[in-house]
Amino acid sequence: MVTARTAEGTAGRSDDGGPAPLAPRARLLPALGAVYRAQLSRARVARIPLLFVATFQSVGIMVLLRGVVSGGDPAWSVVSGSAVLVVAFVALNLLAQYFGQLRAGGGLDHYATLPVPPAAVVLGAAAAYASFTVPGTVVTAVFGCLLFQLPMAHLWVLAAVVPLAGAALSGLGAALGLLAPRQELATLGGQLGMSAALLLGVLPAGRMPELIGWARDLLPSTYGVEALARTFAPHPDWPAVAGDLGICAGVGVLSLAVATWAYRRAAVR
Repeated sequence: MVTARTAEGTAGRSDDGGPAPLAPRARLLPALGAVYRAQLSRARVARIPLLFVATFQSVGIMVLLRGVVSGGDPAWSVVSGSAVLVVAFVALNLLAQYFGQLRAGGGLDHYATLPVPPAAVVLGAAAAYASFTVPGTVVTAVFGCLLFQLPMAHLWVLAAVVPLAGAALSGLGAALGLLAPRQELATLGGQLGMSAALLLGVLPAGRMPELIGWARDLLPSTYGVEALARTFAPHPDWPAVAGDLGICAGVGVLSLAVATWAYRRAAVR
């Protein structure tokens, strides 16, 4: 019979007396799917009221600007910027707050004990938050087209704009939340980022000073706004639309890579 002392001495050892091998780490795609489903289930209850607020906010901005903007290029910017603003509110602002709270409350320790790649945690949370922006973005874009009498034939471009702009803004929001030394600073960074998306994305670019225009070019959501705005033209410049979406995709890959690095950095502290 194996005594308790013997069992204790052999625990964690293989048959040949060496250290027992650890369980293999989960592969990226299955781990990503598990984190995505968990985050989606969690956010479904907690974030739906905030998504309503984000949509109402964007619709209200378009109604206010309707008395100033009548049509043409400015109207394209207002509608496309308001639609992408829903993505910025959820994917940038709320995700920065979530990761800031997770870091401050020790929640990263839970994920660090799981055999999942860091990229799966960041990508899963980002994808879940970005998914909740789809209904609000569609509602905002359709309402804006009706309000400004814009064509809706090419609103299918939202199928590319939402995930690409969502990836870029989610990566930025996650990085802000993970790199901020305090939870309050993560919240502040997310709100400032959303305010930048509001001011630089919704207002027509042609009416901005040159210095502000340069700052607008540095904002990841700008290229999603430009891609959607170009589709309202009578004859859209599809190569330019593809170019804007390509830039948005590149920024998304870069920002998610930075967020993954920030997660690794925060998890080992």
